[in-house]
Amino acid sequence: MRDKRFWIFLIFIFAGIILGGLLGELASHVSALSWLAYGKTFGLTEPVVLDLSVLELTFKIVFQLNVASIIGIIVAIIIYKSMKV
Repeated sequence: MRDKRFWIFLIFIFAGIILGGLLGELASHVSALSWLAYGKTFGLTEPVVLDLSVLELTFKIVFQLNVASIIGIIVAIIIYKSMKV
């Protein structure tokens, strides 16, 4: 049961990040709401390539957090806590 709650919580957090990021991107075109798009990008911005001659793997992970995605995380946590899961 605990494992199920953890995965549901994780889904809520990812949904909050994605929806918040999307709203932040949409808000960047509105001058009064452009502050929601303010954020920071971090991670491996240049891909790391592992060439094994037969197989080539490319790794790249970038996190783009903005104010709206942080608000989305907070809202997701509040909604999760209000649910009886």
